[in-house]
Amino acid sequence: MSKTLRRSLIVVLLACICTLLIFLTMGKRGSFERQIAAFEKADRLNPPKPGVIVFTGSSSIRFWDTLANDMQPLDVINRGFGGSQIAQVNQYASRIVLPYQPRAVVLYAGDNDLALPWSKTPEQVLADFKQFVEIVHAQLPDTWIYFVSIKPSLRRWAGWQKIKKTNQLIEDYARTQPRVQFIDVDSAMLDTQGKPRPELFRKDGLHMNAQGYAVWTGIIKPILLSRFASTN
Repeated sequence: MSKTLRRSLIVVLLACICTLLIFLTMGKRGSFERQIAAFEKADRLNPPKPGVIVFTGSSSIRFWDTLANDMQPLDVINRGFGGSQIAQVNQYASRIVLPYQPRAVVLYAGDNDLALPWSKTPEQVLADFKQFVEIVHAQLPDTWIYFVSIKPSLRRWAGWQKIKKTNQLIEDYARTQPRVQFIDVDSAMLDTQGKPRPELFRKDGLHMNAQGYAVWTGIIKPILLSRFASTN
């Protein structure tokens, strides 16, 4: 194969990849907007009380169908939307976080950010989380922000070292900020060999089943109760 032909093929391949990414992004934006609009419609029909604890982020929050019961007696609301990255949570925070004037926000995101096709660096994910903190605390300086560590999973195990670095960067940053706390769920999701526990996941090896959410509940709920039980 000649150099000219090889270069031409590379250019065509790159163009195809760029086009695919554009279509993926456009499709996701449409999906995000539909999900956000559905939240707003639900709020109009049944307005949440100001001061609820907002859980938001990607599909690990979205699929937490038992969240309200799991967190009782805490008053919580689920505003997770599937496929999202921290940047999208930042984009829609003015519609799905700030209006509730929450006393706390529990964020799980970053999983998609690090994975293909986006493949952000740990530093980029940290920067996006810093922006989230700035967005929330600019209007709600008294609101607590909890970042749930990016979980280990069977499907994305190849990227575990990158995930660990991201979690460490965010944990270190959280220690420097008032009313920001890092919640580690990783240790409880790994077996004695340091590998993801298969029994915690659905068949896709990425999303959690009821056992996985029970593990999260056992970690997250006591942390929230220790700070908010007396004001519930």
